[in-house]
Amino acid sequence: MTRFLPAHYRQAPFDEDCAPRRVLRLFSGKWTTMILHTLHLLGGHSRPGQLQRSIPGLSKKMMTQTLRELEDKGLVSRQIHQIMPPNVDYSLTPLGKIFVEPIEQLYLWGIDHADALEALEANERLAGTTTDPLEAAE
Repeated sequence: MTRFLPAHYRQAPFDEDCAPRRVLRLFSGKWTTMILHTLHLLGGHSRPGQLQRSIPGLSKKMMTQTLRELEDKGLVSRQIHQIMPPNVDYSLTPLGKIFVEPIEQLYLWGIDHADALEALEANERLAGTTTDPLEAAE
């Protein structure tokens, strides 16, 4: 069953605090969706080393920065285990688990429309541009 946006979201202008803009702000971080999705795939929690190994191209600095941002937003919690040596575990919070669903929907859309994504990338190569956020953001 297809749901449609309410009428006030189908015409411009869009308020600064409207739901679509709030969602896009959340997901606009370079590694945000990958970290949330990967934590979900790892059972909802992970130690930093395992998380970083699960996301090729993610530097320790960017992982730490993104995890701190997600922690500040209440999407991820950090638990420090006081053992020798101490270790850290990151977990999705109940709020973080709610945001996994739209990420998975977006990823499924990408799988279903792989041909369109490949055509877009071919057009970008012909034009000599790239919009790969993973390359452009660093």
